Amino acid sequence: MRVCIYGAGSLGTVLGAYLAKAGTDVELVTRNAAHVHFLNERGARITGTVSMTVPVKALAPDSMAGAYDWIFLMTKQHDNPEVAKGLAGYLGPSGALCTFQNGIPEYSVAEAIGEDRVYGCATGWGATLKGDGTCELTSDPEHLVFNIGKMAGTDPGKLAELEGLLRAMGTVVVEKNFIGARWSKLLINCAFSGVSAVLGCTFGEAAKDRESRKVIHGVMKECIDAARAEGVTLEPVQGKNIAALFDYRSAPKRMIAEALLPLAIKKHAGLKASMLQDLEAGKKTEVDFINGLVCAAGARRGVPTPLNRLVVDLVRGIESGALRPGFENLARFEKREN
Repeated sequence: MRVCIYGAGSLGTVLGAYLAKAGTDVELVTRNAAHVHFLNERGARITGTVSMTVPVKALAPDSMAGAYDWIFLMTKQHDNPEVAKGLAGYLGPSGALCTFQNGIPEYSVAEAIGEDRVYGCATGWGATLKGDGTCELTSDPEHLVFNIGKMAGTDPGKLAELEGLLRAMGTVVVEKNFIGARWSKLLINCAFSGVSAVLGCTFGEAAKDRESRKVIHGVMKECIDAARAEGVTLEPVQGKNIAALFDYRSAPKRMIAEALLPLAIKKHAGLKASMLQDLEAGKKTEVDFINGLVCAAGARRGVPTPLNRLVVDLVRGIESGALRPGFENLARFEKREN
């Protein structure tokens, strides 16, 4: 099989290294010319919780040619319809596109190229681009999880094909309730990525602080309520029923749930959110497709989402230069907490 990782940043480079190491014919595509150069010259250097250097083939988008059996979409979502339409021309007769993006990107991709060729993957791990063809894997290598599914219909053969590819790196879960799995990952992104980006810290640092734990949990609660109102059943994450663990109807249950947060994120404590990496690089984030998506669902269903709305507002303030990431931003949440 011929595989293209389109948008080979931190996660794409790490995944590409694992696939290449397993013997997959994979091409890492990115607009970052320096990254392409170093990947081709030195190989993909993976540091952090693992250490390896793997020869890979990297190229710019305008150097793509031929047909692929799989295209893994790992860019930001800002131009999804246009990007997906362009990539569809590189799919072979039985080729398919799988989006690894945060939020629920399958909707926009499917609208652009049709549901039949669209698959989705929610990743349960994180990485940081360090430069010079080097990426730091920040999650425990024993807990690298991919949750995969299809937007419409079933195709056991293609899902098995996708599962076989991704097993080169970690555990693969084929989801019957894929949207439920997507919402579960969205909940984690909203709570830990959104809040840690505003605070300018790792997941573990955000969970360690007592006051930020309250905010994280409040963001989670809004996501759970919005998903329920949308008729979505949240799927377990790495075997844990997050809806049961972190939903609450009483103060004691809320206190217990908040105390569990550092344990729940322990395997990914060193993870720096891609949203924070974007802010530090002066790039526009995907906050509108993460916390903003929950706000939109809440508005449709009459579910209040003040904490997620504040995360969106604060991230936009940081993007504009009016604010800076830091724990001093916690004070801004005091008036909005449930």
